[in-house]
Amino acid sequence: MSNRSSHRPAWRVLDFFQLPMQSAWSFLVALVLVCAGAAATPRSAPHAPSGKAKAPNIILITLDTTRADRMGFLGSTRGLTPNLDALAAHSVVFTRAYAQVPLTTPSHAALLTGTYPQFSHTEDLGSPLAKDLPYLPDLLHRHGYHTAAFVGAQILDPASTARGFERGFDFYDANFHPRKPGESRYQSVERRAADVADHAMGWLSRHQQTPFFIWIHFYDPHDPYDPPEPFKTHYASAPYDGEIAYTDSVVGSLLEILQKHGLYQNTVIAIAADHGEAFGEHGEERHGMFLYDETIHVPLLLKLPEERSAGKRLEERVALADVAPSLLEAAGITAPPTMQAHSFLPLIGGTKPPPEEKGKMQEPAIYSATDYGYRTFGWAKLRSWRVGKYLYVQAPKRELYDQASDPGALQNLAASSKAVADTLDAQLDDFQKKTSSAESSQAKLDPAQAEKLRALGYLATDSSAASSDNKALVDPKDKIEVANKFHQAIINLEENRYDEAVAELREALRMAPDVGSGYLELGRALAEHQQYQEALPVLRLATEKMPDSGMAHFELGRTLIKTGQWEAALTEMKAAVVCTPNSALMHFALATVYTHLKHVPEATGEYERALEIDPDHFQSNLAYGRLLFVEGHPEDALPRLLRAIKADPESAKAHAFLADAYEQLGQTENASQERAKAAQLKPQPPE
Repeated sequence: MSNRSSHRPAWRVLDFFQLPMQSAWSFLVALVLVCAGAAATPRSAPHAPSGKAKAPNIILITLDTTRADRMGFLGSTRGLTPNLDALAAHSVVFTRAYAQVPLTTPSHAALLTGTYPQFSHTEDLGSPLAKDLPYLPDLLHRHGYHTAAFVGAQILDPASTARGFERGFDFYDANFHPRKPGESRYQSVERRAADVADHAMGWLSRHQQTPFFIWIHFYDPHDPYDPPEPFKTHYASAPYDGEIAYTDSVVGSLLEILQKHGLYQNTVIAIAADHGEAFGEHGEERHGMFLYDETIHVPLLLKLPEERSAGKRLEERVALADVAPSLLEAAGITAPPTMQAHSFLPLIGGTKPPPEEKGKMQEPAIYSATDYGYRTFGWAKLRSWRVGKYLYVQAPKRELYDQASDPGALQNLAASSKAVADTLDAQLDDFQKKTSSAESSQAKLDPAQAEKLRALGYLATDSSAASSDNKALVDPKDKIEVANKFHQAIINLEENRYDEAVAELREALRMAPDVGSGYLELGRALAEHQQYQEALPVLRLATEKMPDSGMAHFELGRTLIKTGQWEAALTEMKAAVVCTPNSALMHFALATVYTHLKHVPEATGEYERALEIDPDHFQSNLAYGRLLFVEGHPEDALPRLLRAIKADPESAKAHAFLADAYEQLGQTENASQERAKAAQLKPQPPE
């Protein structure tokens, strides 16, 4: 790995190994405090490794939103990836690797479970990972591996939008939070690659027992594109490229540390992108809607222990779902039969996989899918099938491309080659049928999850009403400009470009007046800028078009409260609870309205239900504790208020309420301490 980037920045990934263990620990503690902490999920101790040949360490690095055509080792001449290119010379390069879903959470689910989205039902953002799925970290942990994950954004935070992903990890570093005034996105909803790598190396400096499995996720190439200096200046006209160059430099520093401390040779290093990014090809901006190569073809490298098969380039198609069984085989572990994908290590060894069933082509076909347009806008689901020289896309207006002569997928042959399209359509249907599992009732997106997804630029809804049969026939190709406008509006809202966002939302709704989630976003934007009278009719339209959306009823109820219409708000909050019965936020909101209307028994019941769902829900503990105090039950209020402070120690109001409860109970010293804390935390008026 002697090649070094010509634009390597002055900073380096912190080399914790250079410090004495005590110093490294102290430094990490300081770093964790500065960064607001790392969420550790304790696990039971793994079983001792078996007495067989020494198991290799495994490091999985996933690059979010990284196009294959930006990699030098895949033919790019942009010079963005000198460190990845150097690693590629010591690795196996997969020239045709493909994602199963062009979205972060479901793509990582396929990669880590070795199953397809129609089996795992982790098909969209916010979908939980079921406990009974085979899961690479859990399987490695059971076989003696020490496991840790370090993720770059809240899209993979198991506390919110990636529930279940922490299974099998001794340590899962996430703990993101909503962006507060004065915070950058890198202090709240995502982290720079250097910070992620520093946390990973810090953990490794304190957990040098082998074998270990570390998953490191770099989010930087995801929009908004904003690389740090000097990449920001160097790539001012191409910030996406700057993000990739920056991430490559961090990968280079990380590999250098592994080499320096003897952790490189006996380590399997897999590097893959979860999906790519579109820049107007086929009309799409960003990712999630379509299944063309710009978002589905991904870079994939595998560095084996002792650099076996270094420099080998495999032209056979492989799926990201193949990564999990391949890493298990590299570790000497048999993949469970529930893993649907297959190891690609036989290809590296020069042997072909076992013969396929009669009638199937020799080279494995690649299946990909996206439900994003369906769940967000009520448009058709898309499925794709890459086999032989063809790319087939199953859609209301189906598509067939000869990628040998048309690699950009510009000439649709579905009409002129109907027999081929029919054959591939039947193959795709057969594959999907054979690889699907019975689906339980689809869990609705929680409002808190939706808020976190919006912070990352995604349009999110908890409604299924938009997906009626006639609307599902809309081909996303015909509406891609609408999707682009909605997504840009969400980004503008998160970056406080309010006027541009509202203009884009209005234009998108003019083009697609049936998109209920669009009215919800426009109504929220208007209400957040105190344009309540203008927001009310827009939000009413949202509830009419999405009557099963708890979020729509909640936002309408909130806006009615702002205009003093508490009885009308009660109706909407009741509807929100009916639509989203497992949301602590919805029960809290209904309880708040009941409290204002002096319906104390009903309010008490809703607070209790909210806290059954989420015992640490800050707002419910605070408001319920205050209600109990006002009703003359300070002894019952006390544990609620203490729990509220545990959830948010920086809340001046919580400390003030707790002081009142202590005083009523005759605990004057405690009351004085809490009142002093409240005064300390309360914002001071400007002089």
